[in-house]
Amino acid sequence: MVDHIVGCLAQSGISHIFGVDGANIEDLYDAAFFRDDITAVLAKHEFSAAAMADGYSRSGAGIGVVAATSGGGCLNTVPGLGESLASRVPVLALIGQPPTTLDGQGSFQDTSGDNGALDALSLFSAVSVYCRRVLSPDAIHTVLPEALAAARTGGPAVLLLPKDVQQAVLGEHVNGHVPVMQLGTRISELTMMVRALRRADGPITIFAGEQVARDDARAELERLRATLRARIATVPDAKDVGGTPGFGSSSALGVCGVMGHPGVVAAAAGSGACLLVGTRMTVTARAGLDGVLGSVPTYSIGSQQPYVPATHVHTDDLRGALTMLAEALTGNGRPHQIRVPDVVPHTELPTPPHDGPGIRYRDAMRVLDRALPDGTDIVVDAGNIGASAIHHLPVRRDGRFLVALGMGGMGYSFGAGIGMTFHRAARPGPHGQRRTVVIAGDGSFFMHGMEIHTAVQYRLPITFLLFDNHAHAMCVTREQLFYGDRYTYNRFGPSHLGAGLAAMLPGLTALDVDDIDDLSAALDAALRTDGPVVISVECSPDEIPPFAAFLGTATETATATDPNTQENDSHATARA
Repeated sequence: MVDHIVGCLAQSGISHIFGVDGANIEDLYDAAFFRDDITAVLAKHEFSAAAMADGYSRSGAGIGVVAATSGGGCLNTVPGLGESLASRVPVLALIGQPPTTLDGQGSFQDTSGDNGALDALSLFSAVSVYCRRVLSPDAIHTVLPEALAAARTGGPAVLLLPKDVQQAVLGEHVNGHVPVMQLGTRISELTMMVRALRRADGPITIFAGEQVARDDARAELERLRATLRARIATVPDAKDVGGTPGFGSSSALGVCGVMGHPGVVAAAAGSGACLLVGTRMTVTARAGLDGVLGSVPTYSIGSQQPYVPATHVHTDDLRGALTMLAEALTGNGRPHQIRVPDVVPHTELPTPPHDGPGIRYRDAMRVLDRALPDGTDIVVDAGNIGASAIHHLPVRRDGRFLVALGMGGMGYSFGAGIGMTFHRAARPGPHGQRRTVVIAGDGSFFMHGMEIHTAVQYRLPITFLLFDNHAHAMCVTREQLFYGDRYTYNRFGPSHLGAGLAAMLPGLTALDVDDIDDLSAALDAALRTDGPVVISVECSPDEIPPFAAFLGTATETATATDPNTQENDSHATARA
């Protein structure tokens, strides 16, 4: 059966399977070995393998595939699949299980759900849009196409594969109906939105989101924006879908939300209408906008109803829907009330000055902005440095900018950057060979940074920038602002990640820098190096990042030292 699975994946255009081998998934790896059109990539941890599949999918490759063995191996995929579910990323998970003959018999790593065993079907159903346990080999003819179709609608699909079923020989199969996605949006469903946009009394502001990236509807979105002469803002985890070089940069407002640009709120408040495209507007994305979106006429188009009040049009085919919407608003249908909006100056969150050790976040982003060429893909992890990159670092022309805010799992960027690189580096753009830059903190590195070994093993063109502030620094900031820095659980001992990795991994170029000029020189050299490079950047845990929830608190007087102060900001890290 595994030969059939791998063959179907290859025929579907899937070129990579990411995972960690083991007893109850090894037959799948055997099957992949005997094919030239699919590559099984060995990760170091199943969470990172799931992140690789997620990053591979977000890079535009289609469905990412993760494979894991039973027991702890499959359980390690759960947080990665949770991210893909929350962000609606198409992923297929192939999960090995012990043979069905041992179900409920006390077998090692039994997840059948029988006789008190852990129930993998219940568990994985909670982090997927489709989950089936395959109990007969011929069932794969039905469940595999169903799983692929379900994943394409946005989210993980999971197949639980007992070892004896994997090894079974398939019987004769007569091709039957293959399920397909029901895509498309009728123009009649868009009539209301067309009429509303024609009546807009003032400029229109577009908020573009993650479905634009998933459906690769960037060009269609830009055509609609140009037709409407609209300004455009993006949610943090869709920074590369609009307002970038080649896609409406002259009308860009920046990023909205808690790590975003203050001018977005002012522009939306002065709009005749707001249009949400492919986004639900989570709390992270809509911080500061709830009142505005409640008072300005707001419309939405996408696969899911947004969290804010809006008149919504459903579509699973955003590219087609945006094309129809732009055509309906073109020519004689162009709205008469719409005007070219006034230029909105670029705005930034004002962060307090800081003179601690190491390199300032803003200075590092300026160096990156000068150094990174067009076509560079950027993957950002959680934390202070992630907020700084989201806020300060522009997207490269023809590049991707990936950040996972569905679950916000630390260490995601290492696997995701690898998955993205397998797809993107194999397809050089107009600017030549692509390179991926992963931006992460030391806290994220200590969780899943050993995946750098996988980049070394496959000689991938990735530069890992590790911002080493010897802390879970966003949590340190919270301790300082809400508890007067009276205690900390979140500072680490010193480390030299560059020197340590250089010693651990032969052939890896890795170094430590603590001066801004040294960072510039190191980055220039890294971009000329074949294969992976690590630059560890010394910075301070006490610098406050561009994160609105902290900045409001930082400007208040006395609260940081008042023992009666209670944490009341909904965006602050929750109390442990």
